[in-house]
Amino acid sequence: MKLKFLLYTAAVFLFIYIVSIAVSGCAQIGAPTGGPRDSIPPVLVTASPKLFTTNFKGNKITLIFNEYINVLDVQKNVLVSPFPKTSPVIDFKLKTVSIKLIDTLIDNTTYAINFGNAIVDNNENNPFKEFTYVFSTGSTIDSLKLSGKVLMAETGKPDSTLQALLYRNANDSSVEKRKPDYIAKINANGRFTFTNLSEGVYRIYALKDGDGGKTYNSKIESFAFADADIVVAAVPDSVLLYAYEEEKEKKKIPAVAVKSAADKKLKFTPVPSKNMQQDLRRDFELVFNNTLKNFDTSKIVLTDTNNNKIEGISISLDSTRKVVRIKNQWPMDTYYVLALGKDAVSDSANNVLAKSDTFHFKSKGESDYGSLTLRFTKVDLARHPVIQFLTASEIVRSVPVTGPNWSDKLFNPGEYELRILYDANNNGIWDPGNYEKKLQPEKAITLDKKLTIRADWDNERDIEL
Repeated sequence: MKLKFLLYTAAVFLFIYIVSIAVSGCAQIGAPTGGPRDSIPPVLVTASPKLFTTNFKGNKITLIFNEYINVLDVQKNVLVSPFPKTSPVIDFKLKTVSIKLIDTLIDNTTYAINFGNAIVDNNENNPFKEFTYVFSTGSTIDSLKLSGKVLMAETGKPDSTLQALLYRNANDSSVEKRKPDYIAKINANGRFTFTNLSEGVYRIYALKDGDGGKTYNSKIESFAFADADIVVAAVPDSVLLYAYEEEKEKKKIPAVAVKSAADKKLKFTPVPSKNMQQDLRRDFELVFNNTLKNFDTSKIVLTDTNNNKIEGISISLDSTRKVVRIKNQWPMDTYYVLALGKDAVSDSANNVLAKSDTFHFKSKGESDYGSLTLRFTKVDLARHPVIQFLTASEIVRSVPVTGPNWSDKLFNPGEYELRILYDANNNGIWDPGNYEKKLQPEKAITLDKKLTIRADWDNERDIEL
């Protein structure tokens, strides 16, 4: 029996050995994976003093989390309300965030320290989203809110680089002379919310703060104001503000580089260039590289292909003295020849063209354009609506809306953004506001859907105003 047991045991071990060899031969050897990515944000374990503390007396706050954390860009992300004269000192180490208050706190006031998404874990930067530490120096926590939206008046689009400003006990000049009591961030949709407010009367503004002073002190800053004081009460209202720049920022003129010998030659570019077609509603242009001192219209001759001179044209030099414009009533599908003498123009250094030149071009035909019909519904003609067509954020055409339908059989093909301007003073252009005169800006709306015009095609669009 003992011998049989030993033989049975040996057979079992041999079987296990053979199986293990077979399995190991088929197995693939690889490095162990690191496991799933950490996507869990930090969790606040304790706060001292605790959240929503009343009758707050100290000047130090400690927040302890369940893991190692970072606090990102405190100056940009953290907002304290009411807005302090001196920002608190915010530090972090390991799992702890320390806040030291520098300003003397106002009695019977609710304070909110909004960290936004600044607190993140140390490994994957998972944010503790929109965390706000709230306390009160009085016996109650104020809980009223004021929400609203800011749009750029010229486009009707939001701009998240602005901030909403809220003032207590303010007059017209407060926004120009002192920092606000409350600041709220504006999101990508133009919306903002002030929280933990007490009941009362406020003044509200929006500002793109160019110099960081938190005051409106430059007419080139984007700015918005409400026409009347805002009453914050138990039933919240929503505020809509339209921002504008009273003056456009002047573009900096780059330093003029020293011209090389080649650049000293007088040259030009025709618009349209060779092999391009002339738009029926535009002038033919010659764009020069240097400012022109003289130009002789008798040496700029426009003819047909039979060398017959085209009469009734006008040739002029624009205000920059770099563009010569040839204005003509261009018939459709017509061929032209433009002859330019070498001494037709000269620049301030008395340089003339290297040689005479001749250009052959053709005016567009009806099939080169698209036919466009727009149908307007709920149109209020008393507001003087204007439909604007934009390419690359530049207005290329602007047409007053005078009825429910508008059409044009000769519209240039392309993709356009559509904007409706409510032209209050009926001058055909957008006008900014003026805070000193309490004049709101004219308002515009950019339509969601772009317009694509196809050549030799009937293009139609219904627009509800």
